[in-house]
Parts: sequence; C-alpha cells; structure tokens
Amino acid sequence: MLNDTICAISTALKDGAISIVRMSGEDSFGIISKISDIKNIKANSICYGHIFDKGEMVDEVLVSFFEKGKSYTRENMVEINCHGGTYITRLILNILLENGCRLAQPGEFTKRAYLNGRIDLSRADSINDLIKAQSNIQAKSAIKGINGSVERLIMPLMDEMKDVISMIEVNIDYPEYEDIEVVTEENIKPKIEKII
Repeated sequence: MLNDTICAISTALKDGAISIVRMSGEDSFGIISKISDIKNIKANSICYGHIFDKGEMVDEVLVSFFEKGKSYTRENMVEINCHGGTYITRLILNILLENGCRLAQPGEFTKRAYLNGRIDLSRADSINDLIKAQSNIQAKSAIKGINGSVERLIMPLMDEMKDVISMIEVNIDYPEYEDIEVVTEENIKPKIEKII
C-alpha cells in the first residue's frame, strides 16, 4: 500500500486561525498541481496560492513541499496550511480524496516514516507518547525517546548479547577448534549478569 498517496487533517478539527491538511506519497505534487494555482513547485519550499474545486476558488493557502528523502515519511509530501474553519478544512480534505488521495489511517504517516527507515520503532512509539503527553515530565521523556536515547541505551546491550551468543554457538558448532575460548559457567555468567 506504500505506492498510494495518503492524506489527513493534521491539526485538531476545531474552528481556529489555521488548519493543516497533509499529503504523502508519489503523487502529492501532481495532486496539488491539479487543485491549486501553484504550478512551479520547488522542493523544500513554501508557496502561496489558492485551492480550487471544479474551477471555483475554495481557500487562500500556503503550501509546503517536501521532496522524497527529505520529508517526515521520506516520500514526496505536501502540507496545506488553510484557514482553520472545520468546513473549509474538511472541504480541502474531500477535494484531495476526489483527486487521487486515500484517507490515511491513524498513525499512518509515522508508520510510513518507520517503514521507509526514517525512524526506528522506539522513536515511533516516542512520537505517540509526545502527542499524548499531559505533563512536562511526559513530554521531556518522549523527546528523549525521539532523540534516540532508548536506542543508544539498548544497542550496546544488544551487541554484548550477540557476542555472548556467538561464543556459545562457536563452542557448540566447532568444539574441536583449539584457538577458541571455551565457554564455561565461570566465564559466561559474569557477562550475562552484566547485561542483566
């Protein structure tokens, strides 16, 4: 399903000054060209323009363009900053759906970022934690996760576990080799206890 272009409202659906409708996928630039007067799209830029529906102007917008590889999802990505009324925001979403987008599932932008190798699973989980944070402590903890503190903590432990497993496997598979360290409870137990 990563070949399609998805869209969703990225801000709270309430009346306000600005709403953001986000698109991600190969056809993002083509779709926005069909429904707006923005034609000379430059990657990694913001353009002023208008959204149209069947030739009629719907809203005055700012559109951000993110090139494949340099976006949150590592796909072509477009963010439409429109006026924040719930009617206009939903209307722009519907125009995108009518012009080739599919409605994104909850968390699908982050899922694509993960599947495209931009973030690991612990960072994806931390993004969810940040969105749901109710206090300064929760937000700070989530930011640490997004910055990779969990990964930096776990990776050395995983490397040590791989070394222990490798030593055991070599002893099982090649007991006749004399130049390998013989695994005994005395020399393996301290390494395992250190990891724990």
